[in-house]
Amino acid sequence: MKSGATLILKRTFVGLDKRALDTLRTVAERQIYPARAVLCRQGEVGDAFFIIVDGRVGVTQRLEDGEERLLAVLGPDQSFGEMALIDDSPRMATCTTLIPTTVLTITESVFDRLVETNPVVAYTMMQRILTTARENDGRAIADLQAKNEALKQAYDVLQAAQADLVEKERLERELELAAVVQRNLLPGALPVFSDYAFAAFLEPARQVGGDFYDVFQLDEAHVGLLIADVADKGFHAALFMAVTRTLFLQEGKRSLSPAQTALEVHKGMLAVAKAADVFVTAFYGVLHRPSGRLTYVRAGHERPLLYRPGKGVDVLAGDGRFLGMLPELTLTEHTITLLPGDRLLLYSDGVTDAVNLADDQYGATRLTKAMATGGHLPASGLVAHITSDVTDFCRGAAPFDDLTLLVVEMTKEVGSEEYGVGTLP
Repeated sequence: MKSGATLILKRTFVGLDKRALDTLRTVAERQIYPARAVLCRQGEVGDAFFIIVDGRVGVTQRLEDGEERLLAVLGPDQSFGEMALIDDSPRMATCTTLIPTTVLTITESVFDRLVETNPVVAYTMMQRILTTARENDGRAIADLQAKNEALKQAYDVLQAAQADLVEKERLERELELAAVVQRNLLPGALPVFSDYAFAAFLEPARQVGGDFYDVFQLDEAHVGLLIADVADKGFHAALFMAVTRTLFLQEGKRSLSPAQTALEVHKGMLAVAKAADVFVTAFYGVLHRPSGRLTYVRAGHERPLLYRPGKGVDVLAGDGRFLGMLPELTLTEHTITLLPGDRLLLYSDGVTDAVNLADDQYGATRLTKAMATGGHLPASGLVAHITSDVTDFCRGAAPFDDLTLLVVEMTKEVGSEEYGVGTLP
């Protein structure tokens, strides 16, 4: 055997003297294998121990699910198959040459003779085998610990994901309930009169929004007009919408003064929402049908637009702070008189704040133009015209806010003899 092999044996079995090395060199068989040669196969009982002189050997293991895993790539001076010399257990892995490889092979029968004839060499080889076994066990334990840690982390992630899923399902259920509440808040059908027509549209930006509107008859001659926006989302907003709408309906029956009604609603909201973290913008008006006189207050809400045939579009006056947060509040009433052919548009800021894919806002100018071009349409047609214009502008962009419209149309002039007398103070 060449001196190179002797050096390999010396490095592999540290501590052997020259005589012992010479003995081992005479019994180790030098073999050359081409690439992709299988030197030992997982599951088969082996009878040889291999020391790599040159080349590369891949150590692979097939898992229970059939996946094959690469455990190691061995090179010169490294060895494998030691346990075949001391027991008849099946090989734990498959060893395959990756390139042409030269190995020194010591068979079980040779090792058994060494135990009898040269115990020093056999003892040294046994030490090497045990050292390698301990190293393999150490690597296996470290690998198992790493896998256990990864499994723990995966379990923690799974637990967190499960918690997130439960929370998501809870929120979705909450939103479903809130959506039901919101749908029940909106009037199923707007009042129908011979001299006035009403039309509305509401599309939440999410499953549940903060906008709402209403048209309700106060007495034979008066109608309440309401559009509002709760500065909140989700179930809390839906509940607060229910409270606010109820307050307007209740207080509107007690007074024909929009300012007094809105102030009483404001007080009621302060009593309910003591945390002062929710407020409402609103436009509330009382329409006297016989005269067309509309008295209103604006509490932080968008200014309505009035279309008058032959006159174009005007913006209604009025200023005022939102409802439900700061105790001190002053609201000023304003009055306009609607004429036959007039269309009054009440809307939320979700209309003017709508954005397209370029992040441009729809804006008040576009809304005024849409009002002017569609003002001749009946109430329902005007609502459809404006919503279509906003939708075309946005062109697939995600909704920025709730989109709400309420249109009042005076269809004809009617004498006051057609009405009963209002009974509210």
